[in-house]
Amino acid sequence: MARFCSLFSSSSGNCTYIGSPQGGILIDVGVSAKKTADALKDIGVDPCSITAIFVTHDHADHINGVRVFAERHGVKVYASQGTLEGMEDAGTITAKMKTEVIPYSGTESGGIFIRPFRTPHDTAESTGYTVVTHDGKRLAVATDIGKMTDTVMDAIHGCDLILLESNHDIGMLRNGPYPFFLKERILSDRGHLSNESCAAAAVKLMESGTTRFVLGHLSKENNIPALAYETTRAAMRMAGAAENLDYILTVAGDYNPVISL
Repeated sequence: MARFCSLFSSSSGNCTYIGSPQGGILIDVGVSAKKTADALKDIGVDPCSITAIFVTHDHADHINGVRVFAERHGVKVYASQGTLEGMEDAGTITAKMKTEVIPYSGTESGGIFIRPFRTPHDTAESTGYTVVTHDGKRLAVATDIGKMTDTVMDAIHGCDLILLESNHDIGMLRNGPYPFFLKERILSDRGHLSNESCAAAAVKLMESGTTRFVLGHLSKENNIPALAYETTRAAMRMAGAAENLDYILTVAGDYNPVISL
């Protein structure tokens, strides 16, 4: 049985756990190594059982705890060439760490097969990941997406569970306190996915066979969990789908329950 848990998911820090009987992996470690280890213990996972860390991109809310966690637990770090170069420039990679460029054909770790896909975000060679567990379950982490491209949709199409970005409400963002340049960055094709764009993508994904949706990477300043949830739920209802019958929808925050698949 596969296990999925969004340990942390917000503009303040992101970390996702996916486990199998052979071990587990982390996608991003954007909070401290101690907080990450404590969160793993809270769900009954020994931090020493983590076999690898897969990094989506080199922004701080995705890599803040990578170096310490990787050094402390002897875990290899995988990422795209561009992301590893960005992490090295930022001083996040040290000689003590084991790193490897993940091929776009994918790699295996702890009984889990992980494959990256390119995402449109304002950093060098950012990626999302699809995961195939030991028993054939397909999961995806698709956040930090400026727009839903064909590349992203093709990669996550038909997954059993998807952590899908629902970063901001457009009205809240436009009328909020952020400076103009930051608003424009978030709204750009290399920024973040809005509630509305997330909802439209979720409908297509549901029609492809996805039944579990976890809305993630919500902005604490420009979104409300209930609003993100209702935007996608309303779109599903308009498409004729029934919640808890055709799909299950949750919103990620901090310290979420484990989902077993």
